[in-house]
Amino acid sequence: MAIGLLAGLALGLTAALTQSPALLAFARWLRPFGTLFLNLLSMVVIPLVATALFQGVAGLGDVRRLGRLGARTLGFFGATTIAAIAIGFLVGALFLPFTGVSPDQREALLAGSRGDSSFVQHAAEQIPGGARFIVELIPANPVQAAVEGNLLPLIVFVTIFGIAAAALPDDKRHALTELADVATRALTHVIHWVLLLAPLGIFALVAGAVVQYGSSLVTTMVLFVLAVIVGLALFMAVVYLSAVALLVRLNVGRYLRAIRGSMLMAFSTTSSVATLPVMLEAAETDLKVSRTVASFVLPVGASIGRAGSALFQAVAVLFVARLYGVALGLTDALQAGAAVFLTSLTVASVPSASIVSLVPAFAATGLPLAGLSLLLGFDRIPDMFRTTTNVVGHLTGAVVVAAVEGEKLE
Repeated sequence: MAIGLLAGLALGLTAALTQSPALLAFARWLRPFGTLFLNLLSMVVIPLVATALFQGVAGLGDVRRLGRLGARTLGFFGATTIAAIAIGFLVGALFLPFTGVSPDQREALLAGSRGDSSFVQHAAEQIPGGARFIVELIPANPVQAAVEGNLLPLIVFVTIFGIAAAALPDDKRHALTELADVATRALTHVIHWVLLLAPLGIFALVAGAVVQYGSSLVTTMVLFVLAVIVGLALFMAVVYLSAVALLVRLNVGRYLRAIRGSMLMAFSTTSSVATLPVMLEAAETDLKVSRTVASFVLPVGASIGRAGSALFQAVAVLFVARLYGVALGLTDALQAGAAVFLTSLTVASVPSASIVSLVPAFAATGLPLAGLSLLLGFDRIPDMFRTTTNVVGHLTGAVVVAAVEGEKLE
């Protein structure tokens, strides 16, 4: 996978910089192979989440343990998201002095982006509000939620079904959990087969993405991208790796080696959900997290654990305010942070979600919606890094919760 990633970057950058027609055509020709690889990986996600989560919940037997597990999982993701927002504002503020914008440039930005905000406005309408979000947690049709890839309502249904199965007599409960276990093992074999294609799939994805997005990223918003990357690296070191070392008592180097496949997959696919099968494999096989904990924490994390996205959004608020000359005070920052935290629960539900779900934060601080259109055109590289951070957070949540539950990890 690392070789595929580096080869894709090399091909894409060479094609973008030289503008060689043959290399550009080759990189574009490769893109369907990347899509095919993503489809194969995504094909397994919904059934794997359903069978693994059901087995984990039903296998608990004692419903009180599920409540404890859920509280610890939500507590971890909530606390780390708040920490990410704080670090995002800090790093963004440190980089702001280097982002001077002249009045003429600011007016050009405003004029150039006025006509491009229709997509953002349309997509923003798809973000559920508070009451609608709660209502949609309970799917009227679980099958439809699965077909649409709406992971959070599906998790709620499977959890309720698993709790009901846990209340059955042991012989009937074991029949269901054994069936779920067999299905999970079969799906794991499918994952192994798909991963044989990972080097080629990642090569095709990265080469096509760099050709499509690379040149604009190189020439615009370099400081913003750098601020996001620095913030994410600082956050992972201070929060996630410190938690692994201090709370879990795992060697950090050993931990990073165990999750590097998941990190590479997240970086190249920019999808936590597509990386979920690889995360489950790493947690159970390499880190020795129990299936009960891994199959509960990781799907929940893939649905609501968006600390990397929250940090990106915090930096984006400060950056766009600077570009458009909007002064933000402490109250504005707190309002934006609260909006970012709440909308992080819905960040996976719409295209370009980390950009579009900034709408409430922009509304709370009076920032122009046109600023979101400015972010959309060069989102690919920040998306790679924030998705990688999200995936590291999911796996860190799994090992932290497992350690708190008293499991011995390796």
